[in-house]
Amino acid sequence: MSTPDLVIRGGTVADGHGGALFEADVAIAGGRISEVGKVASKGKEEIDARGKLVTPGFVDVHTHYDGQVTWSQDITPSSQNGVTTAIMGNCGVGFAPCKPADHTRLIQLMEGVEDIPEPVLSAGIPWAWESFPDYMDWLSKREFDIDVGAQLPHAALRVYVMGERGARRDPSTAEDNAAMAKLAGEAVRSGALGFSTSRTLNHRTSTGDFTPTLKAGEDELTAIAAAMHSQGRSVLQFVLDLSTIQEDLPMMLRVADSTKCPISFSITQNDRSPNRWRQTLDEINAAAKRGLSVTAQIAARPIGLLLGLELSRNPFQTHPSYRRIAHLPLGERLARLRQADVHKAILSETATSTDDPLFFRPNYDKMFLLGDPPDYEQPPENALGPQARKQGRQPEELAYDAMLSDGGRGMLYVPFLNYSDGNLDATREMLIDPQSVPGLSDGGAHCGIICDASFPTYLLTHWTRDRKRGEKLTIPFVVAAQSRKTALSVGLTDRGLIAPGYKADINVIDYDRLHLHPPKVHYDLPVGGRRLLQDVDGYDATIVSGVVTRRQGEATGRRPGKLIRGAQGMN
Repeated sequence: MSTPDLVIRGGTVADGHGGALFEADVAIAGGRISEVGKVASKGKEEIDARGKLVTPGFVDVHTHYDGQVTWSQDITPSSQNGVTTAIMGNCGVGFAPCKPADHTRLIQLMEGVEDIPEPVLSAGIPWAWESFPDYMDWLSKREFDIDVGAQLPHAALRVYVMGERGARRDPSTAEDNAAMAKLAGEAVRSGALGFSTSRTLNHRTSTGDFTPTLKAGEDELTAIAAAMHSQGRSVLQFVLDLSTIQEDLPMMLRVADSTKCPISFSITQNDRSPNRWRQTLDEINAAAKRGLSVTAQIAARPIGLLLGLELSRNPFQTHPSYRRIAHLPLGERLARLRQADVHKAILSETATSTDDPLFFRPNYDKMFLLGDPPDYEQPPENALGPQARKQGRQPEELAYDAMLSDGGRGMLYVPFLNYSDGNLDATREMLIDPQSVPGLSDGGAHCGIICDASFPTYLLTHWTRDRKRGEKLTIPFVVAAQSRKTALSVGLTDRGLIAPGYKADINVIDYDRLHLHPPKVHYDLPVGGRRLLQDVDGYDATIVSGVVTRRQGEATGRRPGKLIRGAQGMN
């Protein structure tokens, strides 16, 4: 027997099937798992995993790394959280296809929808392509610390074919549909894993315009989905708006039925209709019984906004007295905010209306201090409103003081989805639904307001070990959900399992030490751009295609990750 390249010794294996944990060695040769059990041969390299949890690498199906993959080889923060495959091109936004005249338009769309600053995108994206196949060819020459897969974004496709008509959401013609379908088929042949679109009012450009795909017709979506799926397995990922879900969800199910294209979409609990998620899951389970391939993407915790002076938004951003100093650098702004007259003026004012879809009139009964370690499932009495009433103070005072803490870097946490009941019981029900997979981590997006790339780690820490306010989930279930199940949802049958023949993407985890730190702002994007990151402890090793890419939380500098070209099966 030939010598294995790597042997992981004596770990407690969660193999991705969802069955009981077991102790075993794992041998790797040629980038594949060669043996699981008692491995007699000594490897060229060995990892002592006794007392450690050994899992398949996690597959994150919703990451928005379309910009980052063009300027960075390290796909952080996802690669710091056990992710070995990341899927981008979500929510209909991306950068290919794109004519030179539309570069700014697509940047403004990504900036508005995903909160990635325009200067970062303008400086970072080389625009070395026009067509989607050109984009894929360019990416295929790059090396990463994880694998990346791409979907064809509807907004880019629509603007490319229809120009200004597409951007202003005009109905497409039969000729437009035929042109988009042709390009969509070419995208799949070049390796696209699917197609994504958005129908939510929350997705707007940085100039306030709605996303070009908001009202795309059923004929347009059917033509595109049919063309793509005819060229190979291709998933249709979409985002719907609660206000129109009664019309849009049946339409998307009709598209899936007529094209036989698998579909995947986000489900969250919304305060306006806190039980609608149940009806939606019932509808997709009924569709699955009819033979449709339907997957719901579920967030692992509340989708929560982080507010602060160093971030994109804060509770006082529409107060006139704050707006007069908002342009100042953080240090100068902090000095002004500490002045008694400024403090008094801001607290005497109230928030005014704004078109910003991610700014809500502050509800201090749903605004928390996140804490250290960060607590994403706090009881309602921990919110600033109840705390202020208990202290006989204004909640605005507590928010103001919190943001001034840590040198003006204090943050406030507002769970605006998946927390209508003041706990995560609904999220647990969504996660265990047979048609659902974990999703929505948005690792490459929402740089100054959301920090959810740690979802994979949170699933393991909170849901299997740390939860105190309700039922937990098992380690085998969570591991299978975010490795094998997510991989299958996007057509990657070659990964997500620890078994002979499968791709050697593996995590060795010190489960007892696995721990998330509070989010912090880093300035490591192009031109010093800002993003929120969370440090994480407990990943002893992350392995991609048999190569150790991270040890003890640090990058090894080895980058075996590649662009995935289309659905992947076993060799």
